[in-house]
Amino acid sequence: MILGLPYNILQITIYNPEWERLFEEEKQQLQSVIGNDILDIQHIGSTAIPDVLTIPILDIGIGVQNFEAASLLIQPLTQMGYAYRGEQGVPKRHFFIKGNTETHHLHILEIESTNWKNYLLFRDYLQKNPDIAGHYSKLKIILI
Repeated sequence: MILGLPYNILQITIYNPEWERLFEEEKQQLQSVIGNDILDIQHIGSTAIPDVLTIPILDIGIGVQNFEAASLLIQPLTQMGYAYRGEQGVPKRHFFIKGNTETHHLHILEIESTNWKNYLLFRDYLQKNPDIAGHYSKLKIILI
């Protein structure tokens, strides 16, 4: 299995380069459905970081201008197979899960928000610092 875990199951796996292709395919689908209402789509989370142990679920970040206006995206994303989960403890984040076995997590945030910027900074830092990324993988083993 390339992607997905049953709900509430944690399992880590090694990086799979296919995840980048799967992200690009999903990005194209998202752009075709909601592209006019968004500012950016990014592959975030551990599946975007080569050689990091990860939970095999694609994390996708979507940057929008306004959190409240982004509520209009809920219906088209639901029609694409995403289940809306609200903010899930992160203020001003629309969170979605895709798949009976969770394959995708979608995070919609205001593009100027600290949370959006932190997602990108975290990913970029680990991509550029493989030693730190290795420590991050070890920490995941300990925590899971």
